[in-house]
Amino acid sequence: MSKLTDAAILTLALALLTACAPFSSRTYHDKAYVASELPAAPDYGLDANWAALPTRADNADLFPPGSRYPDRQATAAADVFFLYPTIYTDDPKGRFPWNASVTDAKLNERIDGSTIRLQASVFNATGRVYSPRYRQAHISAYYTDDKSKSTAAFDTAYADVKRAFELFLRKHNQNRPIIIAGHSQGTTMAKRLVRDYFDPAGAQLGGSGLSAKLVAAYLVGIPVEPDWFGQIEVCSTATQSGCFVSWRTWQRPATPYDKSGPPAQLPLVVNPLSWTTDTTRVPAFANPGGTLRKLELKDELVDAQVQAGYLWIHRPDFFGKRLIRMDNWHPADYNLFYESVRNNAVDRVEAFGK
Repeated sequence: MSKLTDAAILTLALALLTACAPFSSRTYHDKAYVASELPAAPDYGLDANWAALPTRADNADLFPPGSRYPDRQATAAADVFFLYPTIYTDDPKGRFPWNASVTDAKLNERIDGSTIRLQASVFNATGRVYSPRYRQAHISAYYTDDKSKSTAAFDTAYADVKRAFELFLRKHNQNRPIIIAGHSQGTTMAKRLVRDYFDPAGAQLGGSGLSAKLVAAYLVGIPVEPDWFGQIEVCSTATQSGCFVSWRTWQRPATPYDKSGPPAQLPLVVNPLSWTTDTTRVPAFANPGGTLRKLELKDELVDAQVQAGYLWIHRPDFFGKRLIRMDNWHPADYNLFYESVRNNAVDRVEAFGK
C-alpha cells in the first residue's frame, strides 16, 4: 500500500463520522420562526418521499462484505421503521431556516449517502426497511435559547413522522412485527412515536394492540430518561422483546457536555456488545465489526462500557487513529458497533417469532 499523507489519513479516519454531519460542518442560527414559511408537508403516498422502501433499490439494501447476514428484506418476517438523524446542519442560505424541505435534492443526497447507507442498512438482514423523508429540524433547534422555536421545529418534524407511520401501518405493515430505530434527531422522534403508539401506559394513538407487535426500539444517540415510558422497559437481555436499547458514545476520559445527575435520574443505557445494562467493560475482541466509509467491517474496532448514563469507549483502533482528537463519538454511535447491532436485530426478531 502506498504511503498516505496526513490529510489522507485524517479523511479516512473521519469516514467513521459520515453517518451524521461532523461537528465542524455545523452552522447555528437563531432566526425568527414563521409558521407560514414552512416547507410543504410531504405526501407519503409518493415513493419519492421515502428515503428507503423495501420495494425498490436504495442504500438501505447495502451490507458489508463478510457480514454474517446478507440483505434479506425479500423474505424478512418483520418491518423496520427507521428515522434518520439531523443532516440539515449547514447555513440555510435562503432556504427554510427551521425545517428542511423533503424535496431538497442536495440534502436528500447527503441523507441517502450517509445515514441510510451506514445506519438504516444495519437492519436489512432482519426486516423490510422503511425510512420516511421528513421535515427535519435544523441543528439550531437543539441549541437555541428560545425553546418556543425548537418546540415548533420538532413538532413539525414529528407531525410528518406520525403521518408516515400511520400510512406505513395502513398500507405496508400487514400486522407484522415492528422494529423502531432512530439516531439523534431520529431518536428524538422515535421516543415520541414509541410512547404514543406502543407504550400501554401512555399510548393514545396505537394502544395495547401495537405494543404486542414491538420487537424492540433502538433509540440511539439521544438520552432516554428513566420515566420516559410507563410500561416499556429497557432491554436486559439480547433477545428480550417489547423493550428498548439506547446509548451515547464518549471516549474516556472526556467530560460530557451534559453531565449526568443522580443515579435515579441517569439516562438508561444498554451496551451494544453485551446487550445488557451491566457496567462491566466488554473488550474490543468481542466486537464483531464496525464500519468505515466504504461499508467494510473492521474487526475489534472498539470496546464498550456502560457508566454514569453514557457508553464509554477507548480510542477506536483504525489506521490514522492518532490524528483524531475527539471525545464525543455520537456521529458514529451505530458505525462503531455495526455488525453487533445487525446480529442483535436478527436475534431479537427470531426470538420474537418463537
